[in-house]
Parts: sequence; structure tokens; C-alpha cells
Amino acid sequence: MDTRILRYFLVVAETNNITQAAQRLHLTQPTLSRQIQELERLVGRPLFDRNNHHLQLNAAGLLFRERAQVILDLLDHAQKEIQTSSDQLVGTINLGLVESAVTPWLMSQIDQFQAQHPGVKFALFAGDGDSLRPRLDQGQDDFAALIEPVETAKYHFFRLPVTEEWGVLMRQDDPLAQQDSITSAQLASLPLIMGRRSIVRDNVAEALSLSSNRLNVKITTNLPGSLSTLLLTGNYYHLGIRGVAEQIHDARLTFVPLSPRTTSAHLLVWKKQRSLAPAARAFLHFLTNVTPK
Repeated sequence: MDTRILRYFLVVAETNNITQAAQRLHLTQPTLSRQIQELERLVGRPLFDRNNHHLQLNAAGLLFRERAQVILDLLDHAQKEIQTSSDQLVGTINLGLVESAVTPWLMSQIDQFQAQHPGVKFALFAGDGDSLRPRLDQGQDDFAALIEPVETAKYHFFRLPVTEEWGVLMRQDDPLAQQDSITSAQLASLPLIMGRRSIVRDNVAEALSLSSNRLNVKITTNLPGSLSTLLLTGNYYHLGIRGVAEQIHDARLTFVPLSPRTTSAHLLVWKKQRSLAPAARAFLHFLTNVTPK
């Protein structure tokens, strides 16, 4: 299958209109229609529901769009990986990272690395562990910086010199905001917002000698930017890491640590049995040298 057809398909899927897609691709409408029909013949089923001049992806089309994007991302990544230069290191390093205290630390390391290797570019993707690991498994990212606990059976890893403190983010005028810490008994009585990873919830609950089902989790999310609106109602409390609280930058909210003090470390992970490109290997070597043993 010609990868150009996959690119054509993605444009049609985005516009939902053959005429608009043909104009964007600088093709005639009949030519593009034939290409899409040929693609559907190759995959063995229709990918669009057709209504007059409007196209809408059906269930098969939605799945195929996701897979086509992965294929094209991998192709683009491979092309960048094999770029070579006789006088300098070049290429693109794809790095997934959680939004936490590890983010500013890694930004500093990237800056120093690029000062030494200006021909190397970085493509960064932010998310939680559940969204970062599939990208790593599919080869879309070279590395991921994750917060523990992490299921490491499929990965090489080493620990980064950054830890996160757990606590509760709440309105600044909340009575609990005047305390130095939040106890496990107090935590169990609060309506909570948490990240969606159940393994993390279980780990934090265990550290506080709580059963995870005693936590009154009202909302799970991987969208830190949406927290302030909910928290400012006074009806919710966010149980999470200090790094998220610092990224929200809202003076009306305050972070109160847990008691006993609860922390999590970060790991840099990369897939086993995968050959890293020269630029990625150089970055890994750079990080291991700046990380205390």
C-alpha cells in the first residue's frame, strides 16, 4: 500500500468532504475519490458513511484513522532516525513526559544537551502513564519520563534525581488550608479529584495506611489545566503531586502536604529490544552522566 494513500485518507477524514480534501491535496476530485475507493477495496470494507457530498468516518474508519496515523508517525520517525552527518549529531528525539517536577528538570537537560548538539531536535508529548506507555510500546516515542509506580517489565529504566511530594490542592480560604499537613483521617472524608491511574491511587492509599476504597474519589482526570475551575467551587479537593499545583499558578489555591509525608520518584524508561538511534543514545548517555549514581 502506498503511504500517500494513507495521507490522502487522513485529509479526507479531517475535512469530511472530498472536494475540500482534493483542493488541499492539489488533486482532482475524481482522482481522490478513486484513491479512497481503492483504499476501501484493499482493507475490505467501507471506511466512511456517505450522505450526499458529506463523508463521516464509520467505526472501521475511526479505527483505521488511528492506525494510519501511527504508521505515518513511525515512518516519519524512522526517516529522521537514519539522518546522518559526518560532522555533527542530528535527528529527532521523541520524549513523553508526565507534567510534574520532572518537567522543568528535563527542560534544563534538553537545553544543555542541545547546546552541545545543535543538530538534534526534540518532539515532546505530555500525558499520564496510561497515555505515554502505548506511545512507547508502538515506537512513537524513544523515552518516557514517568512517575512511580511504573510497571517496568517491558522496559529498561533508570531513576531520575527528581522526587514529588503528595498533598491536597484546595481553595486558599478553606479551613484545612491553614494546616501544615493533611492526615489520612481527614483525607478519607474529602470529595477528591485524582489522576486516573488506579495503581497510583492504591500506592498513595497504602502509604497512608488507608484502603483505596476509603478514598472518596468523585472525579478522575488527566487534564491538570481543568482543575482550578472545579476546586474554586469549594466542593472538591485535588489529591496529587506538588508539581501539578505549581503548574496551575492560581493564587486562590494552596497546596497542603500529606502526613505522613508521601513522595514518589521518577523513572526514565525505554522499550527493551529496541535499537535507539544515535541521537537518542547520546541523550541517554548524557542523562546518565548528570544523574547521581
